[in-house]
Amino acid sequence: MNEIRILIADDHPVFRFGLKALLATEPDAEVIGEASTGIEAVSLANELAPDVILMDINMPDLNGIEATRRILAARPETGILIVSMLDDDSVFAALRAGARGYLLKGAEGDATLRAIRTIAEGGTIFSPGIAGRVMQYFAGEKPESTDPFPELTEREREILALLAQGLSNAEIAKHLVISQKTVRNHISNIFNKLQVSDRLQAALRAREAGLGES
Repeated sequence: MNEIRILIADDHPVFRFGLKALLATEPDAEVIGEASTGIEAVSLANELAPDVILMDINMPDLNGIEATRRILAARPETGILIVSMLDDDSVFAALRAGARGYLLKGAEGDATLRAIRTIAEGGTIFSPGIAGRVMQYFAGEKPESTDPFPELTEREREILALLAQGLSNAEIAKHLVISQKTVRNHISNIFNKLQVSDRLQAALRAREAGLGES
């Protein structure tokens, strides 16, 4: 099993100590750095190239949301897990910034380790309460838009709507009777035009605009 290289970004020394103690017992995890401010987190992320960053939101100099945005602009392959006390709509700001997960402080050790491994494998994970908030958001009514995303072509908007419904590339290709390679190219263009880094962020943007509801 490949070792997960982890950067902890939190302004509370006791919390960082607790995370390090938890991770020290895991043979597949290594804490390679600690940051106590958002600016430091951005600097260390660029210097150390961690696989996963455990990111607090409320930090001096630069909050964790903006730090996440800056880190992913330079290193989009980095997996960022927000670990916060904020049980509110901050999750949506975190997702828009590119975070792959949102865990509430106070989560059990096993849940924290599972979240880190999920993020390292490219997955997405939320604390139960936060997951409920996200699901409620997707289930709710969205504002209508007469011409969402004018920067997208008609085909790109069509693919974005299907992506927001949760369809895979293969399913989109079958639905539109085009090749999977063409779907991938369109999705890459969508990411670039919307300035998002993954399918989840694109889906969030689409759902906010009222796409993908059928």
